[in-house]
Amino acid sequence: MRAEILFPEVCNLYGDLQNVYYLQRCCPSLEIVETDLKSKPRFPEEDVTLVFMGSTTEQGLKLAADALRPYREAIAEKVDAGQLFLATGNALDILGDAIDSDAAERIDGLGLLPTRAEYHMMQRHNSFFVGKFEDMDIVGFKSLFGHSHGMGDALFDTVKGVGRDGTPQSGEGFRRGGLMATYLIGPLLILNPPLCKWLLRQMGADDTLAFEEAAMDSYRKRLSEFMEPGRSWKY
Repeated sequence: MRAEILFPEVCNLYGDLQNVYYLQRCCPSLEIVETDLKSKPRFPEEDVTLVFMGSTTEQGLKLAADALRPYREAIAEKVDAGQLFLATGNALDILGDAIDSDAAERIDGLGLLPTRAEYHMMQRHNSFFVGKFEDMDIVGFKSLFGHSHGMGDALFDTVKGVGRDGTPQSGEGFRRGGLMATYLIGPLLILNPPLCKWLLRQMGADDTLAFEEAAMDSYRKRLSEFMEPGRSWKY
């Protein structure tokens, strides 16, 4: 069983990489391989259980998009066939059509998701999020310069906070086959033990979590606090 982290030298903000390292704590047999910007991704041709790409800087967005562009068709075929691929934070925008910014030139994405991002660099958005995934409650945080405008299946239903286009009415993130892309940042799987258990099962692993009791206690406390009546989702 193998997990591939894409471009950890640039896609490493907010502690996002701990998603994969926590999975390894839960499943010690999980091998982790790290693919840098100069290397060919393994998952288009090799057996990789989970691909992960995390948040990056604005410069990192272009570097990562350019590095993946030669494999665009192969990636599309793999995720449509069920390849598990988790993208967090602004890595989502690399997978869309393009990123338009009021402070930089357009960055062409891979076109795997039917959406376009629009950045306003002096208007950072910070918020927390509560949503639904199947029968699970999802909690998380956002910190981004723009939102995504497009169609496509949402990953999470929005309960509190804003979805992918910056409104409470929209769903959060995108889902295409085995591809799951969300604007939520940080150690998403540690914050959401039920989601982590679900992903482990999808990977064919036992769903027992490392530090499960402490993780579940923290998750339930955070969910209760986020759902307090009158509490704003902005911060």
